[in-house]
Amino acid sequence: MTTDSSHPEVLCCPPLAGTALTEQDAVQMASVYAALGDPVRLRILSIIASQDETCSCNLEGPIGKSQPTISHHTAKLAAAGLIVGERRGRWTWWRAVPAQMASLGAALSDLQTPQD
Repeated sequence: MTTDSSHPEVLCCPPLAGTALTEQDAVQMASVYAALGDPVRLRILSIIASQDETCSCNLEGPIGKSQPTISHHTAKLAAAGLIVGERRGRWTWWRAVPAQMASLGAALSDLQTPQD
């Protein structure tokens, strides 16, 4: 196909607008969302985030799971950077990481579809 200057080639669509996640950001966010993909972990995070700090011993009742199961899930949340723990005697006291919680909300709002 030939084109001449009086008929410039037409692009099929406009170029992409906005910014997408970098590969590194996408990998990091995927690990966070993977940690939240389990309903038990999502519930644990909601309990911890609703308090200044929460003892592991207080998670068994509301979650209805054994302490080893609670420990497994809190370890996953901690590995994702969503919570931090401080060992006090036999128990770990957990706090939500405010910056990580804010970045979750920001990432979701950035993914909104643009309004016409």
